Amino acid sequence: MPISIDRFDDEPADALNLQEGTHPYRLLQFLADHSDQAFTQTELHESTGIKRGSIGAALSRLEDRGLVRHRGRYWAIAEDDRLASYAAQVNASSASTTDDYYGDGE
Repeated sequence: MPISIDRFDDEPADALNLQEGTHPYRLLQFLADHSDQAFTQTELHESTGIKRGSIGAALSRLEDRGLVRHRGRYWAIAEDDRLASYAAQVNASSASTTDDYYGDGE
């Protein structure tokens, strides 16, 4: 999908792609869903299905932007206001997929 030239010119060169389905998006979604835990890269690979070789690079880019944190071998979602809005967006999206728009379920 093309973007406007204004967006192209204004967006930083190292902008993180957080579109649904991308590795950073999937990692953030998983870590946001498990915000009370920290995981190794192997555990993140096993839980998300992202290739082992891609996990480290994606986590490093997320860490550079302050979206995840790590200590030793363990990674967790960062404690940041930007993440609160991300988590709210994810939760709102999840809730909208379970809404009963037609009144069939009880």
